[in-house]
Amino acid sequence: MQVDSADGVLEITFDRPGVMNAFTPETAEELADAIEDATVSEYHAVVLTGQGPAFSAGGDIEAMAERREGPQEAFDRISETFGRVVEAMLECPVPIVAKINGDAVGAGLAIAALSDFAYASEDATFSCAFVRVGLIPDTGGTFLLPKLVGLRTAKQLAFTGEFFDADRAANLDLINEAVPAANLEERVTETVERLGRRPTSTIGLMKRGMHENLGRHWGEALEYENLLQVQAYTSDAHEEGVSAFLEGRKPDFD
Repeated sequence: MQVDSADGVLEITFDRPGVMNAFTPETAEELADAIEDATVSEYHAVVLTGQGPAFSAGGDIEAMAERREGPQEAFDRISETFGRVVEAMLECPVPIVAKINGDAVGAGLAIAALSDFAYASEDATFSCAFVRVGLIPDTGGTFLLPKLVGLRTAKQLAFTGEFFDADRAANLDLINEAVPAANLEERVTETVERLGRRPTSTIGLMKRGMHENLGRHWGEALEYENLLQVQAYTSDAHEEGVSAFLEGRKPDFD
């Protein structure tokens, strides 16, 4: 895992191009560690991308073949690796942007789905491929994929493991947009710069509200929303936003 930071952006690059950036438990832990380090005081965006021709092919199948463990060991491993990745991404107060430079398969697709924004090269290919090796979708796939693409389509993608292109991924709302490969960097940079002009702490509250309320009854969801809005009302970002509006200037949320 390659981790770089500059100008308030934390860029995490999956760097096992020889195996299409497939994940081992160790690389999943590294990813969770890196995302957990993304604080509002230091960053306004996290960018995830892959080195070489792929975003990520998901779990490393050769590592799976060598694994020898019982049910409890397997549960602990999954919880402490890909489970941690899901928690880190959903709880990260900084917006996460996936720059999908190539194929996103299995856990790679799930990580794209977990990201707050996702832009893919037009020649990227996607697959919820877990079924091809006798596994169910993990890395949040069983609960997040149906919410993004709908239950019926999620079943089709998961049960068949079919491959599909970036245009279909965009049509399914799995990604924000499919763009020509030559324009991918520019498109992601535009989004990151726009996020940098917004109050990151407020965006963090939005993420908390949306994620926490995914499974709540509307009454509980509304109460939680109101609690978060109280935090927003009492923030420096709100004070600056109101002052800027009244003074006829652009807000400075730094």
